[in-house]
Amino acid sequence: MEDKTLTCRDCGQSFTFTVGEQQFYAERGFSNEPGRCPECRSQRRSTPRSDTGFGGARREREMFRAVCSACGRECEVPFQPRNDRPVYCRDCFQQQRR
Repeated sequence: MEDKTLTCRDCGQSFTFTVGEQQFYAERGFSNEPGRCPECRSQRRSTPRSDTGFGGARREREMFRAVCSACGRECEVPFQPRNDRPVYCRDCFQQQRR
């Protein structure tokens, strides 16, 4: 093994994939070489992922107002309520699960 010069897919800069890093990748069973330089990798790790699992800014989850079908209290749920299905507040949902 010897050091390899790779090009970052994000910033286009050249970076060195050292022998030590290659050994680390081999020990972990990684078959692909890194596509990003160390700076872009650390920046990508520090950026929260979106709800879909892809990189980027995290969206705030949209909440919807509803009335609990069991106790009648107003609550917020993370989905659009439909008239053909019951909606439960957190407490009643936990009781339903038991």
